[in-house]
Amino acid sequence: MPTLFTRIIDGELPGRFVWKDEHCVAFLSINPLQAGHTLVVPRAEVDHWLDLEPALTAHLTRVSQTLGRALMTTFQPVKVGMMIAGLEVPHVHLHLVPIQGLRDLNFANADPNPNGADLDDAADRIRATLREQGVAEVSD
Repeated sequence: MPTLFTRIIDGELPGRFVWKDEHCVAFLSINPLQAGHTLVVPRAEVDHWLDLEPALTAHLTRVSQTLGRALMTTFQPVKVGMMIAGLEVPHVHLHLVPIQGLRDLNFANADPNPNGADLDDAADRIRATLREQGVAEVSD
């Protein structure tokens, strides 16, 4: 049975995509820790990051760096945190979160019911920044 993320990637469920390439996608979290909380997800269904092929791990990291730079520009946080937890969905995903401090990475503070217009705005702003930075993989 496909994972929740595969269903999003395949278009069966909605997602606010900001990146698409042949190996991975990135979309906004539906339970964001902060505005701009983005998930980088491989297209391949792999449950644990330890089982990723090294080349795919490197690709996910490069994509995360590109997106992290866009998040820095867009949201002006102190840092962009990156975390791999993997307990919520059995499909590897890297959390990229604009943060002011460590408290911003606490999943107990995730918004369980974010405003859709706010998520749309964050996705639009991230896409605009990626385009300004010349990134070709920006999702429409």
